[in-house]
Amino acid sequence: MELIQNVPDLAAYLAADDAIDQEHPVVRRTVATLSADAPDAYAYAEAAFTFVRDAIPHSVDSGDPRVTWRASDVLETCTGICYATSHALVALLRARGIPAALCYQKFEAVHGLIALKLPGRERWVRQDARGGEAGAGAQFRLDREQLAFTVRPEFNEVDYPVLFAEPHPAVLQCLRDAVDQRRLAQLLPTAL
Repeated sequence: MELIQNVPDLAAYLAADDAIDQEHPVVRRTVATLSADAPDAYAYAEAAFTFVRDAIPHSVDSGDPRVTWRASDVLETCTGICYATSHALVALLRARGIPAALCYQKFEAVHGLIALKLPGRERWVRQDARGGEAGAGAQFRLDREQLAFTVRPEFNEVDYPVLFAEPHPAVLQCLRDAVDQRRLAQLLPTAL
């Protein structure tokens, strides 16, 4: 599948916004911690991926009723669904100057993941930092994708090829409108 930037300018994939608040002190502290043992962009990207996947449980799996949507909130509370953890990973990557995008898959509901573009690489590579039991198979890979879920077209599941510089409006709206996980489950978009 060919991935398509929704914004042609690569600088958009380094920018901050309300959800990707990469200048927040919590994000900056996490970047500093992860950078200590990561001598280059490749090692840092893998460390950031592994941290988000392993240290931030998917809130549905853990039973945490809180809904987070800002990267800093995800890192501070150590909880979030796939959209929120994707926001956190994108913020951690962008804070180190690594272009990162948000992308999505469609199953019963839309699933969030990210793509990154490392120095010296011509193409974007999707990564899925969804941790927990359902995402246990997700690995940081540059040679091929190893995502939490594989789409099955025969069940009308879709890999959306668009790389978003900002969270998709439907995703961001459901996160902002949900007061808890129960309400969030009712608001999850089923398509983009």
